Amino acid sequence: MRGLLVAACALATASAGAQLRMPGNSSATPSLAAPPVTAPARAAAPAAPAAQAPANDETTQKENAGQLAALGWLMLLDRRDWGTAWESSSQVFRTQVPIAAWMDAIPKVREPLGPLAGREPVETAYKTALPGRPAGDYVTVVFASRFANKPDLQEIVTTARDADGRWRVLGYSTR
Repeated sequence: MRGLLVAACALATASAGAQLRMPGNSSATPSLAAPPVTAPARAAAPAAPAAQAPANDETTQKENAGQLAALGWLMLLDRRDWGTAWESSSQVFRTQVPIAAWMDAIPKVREPLGPLAGREPVETAYKTALPGRPAGDYVTVVFASRFANKPDLQEIVTTARDADGRWRVLGYSTR
């Protein structure tokens, strides 16, 4: 069943531009891994500073909203509230990761890590397009996370702004 979850999560994260590192790879622990997230390209100096400021403010607001949604969702995982985490994910995630597979496999992925010791966002990137996804608002956040049994782990969470304006998790992976 864990293989089913890994495959289903891979589909969800593939939509967010992630790649799967299969559990059979003996050189790494079973996990989903995403490619490095690059910061949004910096624009050239604007001719009129007032014209550039709203775009930067808007992007920053979206990055902050996506990051906040990602943190809230990760807190559900930290509390072992697997069902609520699944329910609060995007429709795409829920479609590609059936609840039964999620409930069976996510404890096997998270419980060996032990309790959370700390988590800091290290990269946040806002994009309006992801491979295989329609145009929209997407924020990918890479967190440097420390757990009791895994002190050096990166968690990658991609959120998408749904039609109702709420940011929801589209993909999750670790490396």
